[in-house]
Amino acid sequence: MTDIPKNLVRRTGFPESVSRAVVTPLQPSVVYASPDPDTLDAQYEGGQFGYTYSREGHPNASVLASKIDALECGEGGLITASGMAAVTATMLGLLGQGDHIIGGDQLYGRSLRMLTQDLPRYGITATLADPTDAQAIEQAIRPETKLILVEVVSNPTLRVADMDGIADIAKRHNLILVVDNTFTTPRAYQPFAYGADVVIHSVTKLLSGHSDAMLGYVCARDPDHRAALESTIVTLGLTPSPYDCWMAERGLMSFHLRYDRAEENAAALADHLAGLAGIKHVLYPGRADHPDHNRAGALLGPRFGNMVSFELSGGRAMANALTRAMPDMAFAPTLGDIGTTVSHAASSSHRGLTPDGRAALGITEGFFRVSVGVEDIALLKDEFANALAQIS
Repeated sequence: MTDIPKNLVRRTGFPESVSRAVVTPLQPSVVYASPDPDTLDAQYEGGQFGYTYSREGHPNASVLASKIDALECGEGGLITASGMAAVTATMLGLLGQGDHIIGGDQLYGRSLRMLTQDLPRYGITATLADPTDAQAIEQAIRPETKLILVEVVSNPTLRVADMDGIADIAKRHNLILVVDNTFTTPRAYQPFAYGADVVIHSVTKLLSGHSDAMLGYVCARDPDHRAALESTIVTLGLTPSPYDCWMAERGLMSFHLRYDRAEENAAALADHLAGLAGIKHVLYPGRADHPDHNRAGALLGPRFGNMVSFELSGGRAMANALTRAMPDMAFAPTLGDIGTTVSHAASSSHRGLTPDGRAALGITEGFFRVSVGVEDIALLKDEFANALAQIS
């Protein structure tokens, strides 16, 4: 019986080469070896840069963060395991017992749940206010208010926040303004340029764009805020997978091409849906009949996004019939895929709200959100037209 060769179980570096890999290497290592304790001290104390333990950061997360930083004109962004991990890190990293937060009343369903059900257990209270009305946000301020959380375009009703007014209020009252930029993306809006203190993304959605990587991103303007976010991410284990970061970086390379094509399709599909029998109304910020159309134009220019919402005549039975009549189109509780997906808020993102709570937001059993993809627009028009004709 022969001895096991030493290099069989000892790690070996890549062979030296005068050429380099074109693709970013995937680095799945959980741990990183340092030459001695002094070097490790220097790494932890900031004297030298180096990776230690992947929960505290790894190369694939750094590469992805730097690219999203460039899109958002930010610095020192952090990648998390999901979009909600980014929200969690922000809330628990920047708020403490006794603090009060103002949230937009049409946030993503899980963000609403966090503000109204989870944070109160930690002594953090929240008030929800209409983000399309800056005065409503200001009226919600209390002496203990510390932070405002809004989405530029709300999920799923596509209302457009009064970002200029809210940013002015945050500045005058010395409040931290946190902007979830997932729907708009930096292609349409860059929150830091308009007064935001913290920017959040669900990278899972449009930035990655292929429904195969779950990640979040958070970036703070203030270095002290950034340090608090990083500490929270590391302590709570909100660290992303290297593989997901590697996949998302690949998706990000085509982001601008995907976004532009999907946005073009969304505008055409919204107009098409508005003319079909069985549709009560269509919501798209680029349409003149959208309640916030003028604000959207001033805030976003021509970038009205790839999201379209509509209300179907009829209740749950008709909603079931519609999705079954489009078997080739994904009915899924997500958005941002390269292909078009259809979501039903009452049974997915906002199922945690009461029926009255959903009704107050305009979310009925016939309410659908469409994340428009890059398919041929003729195909999309035909699929919806044929499905609506079939169920009618």
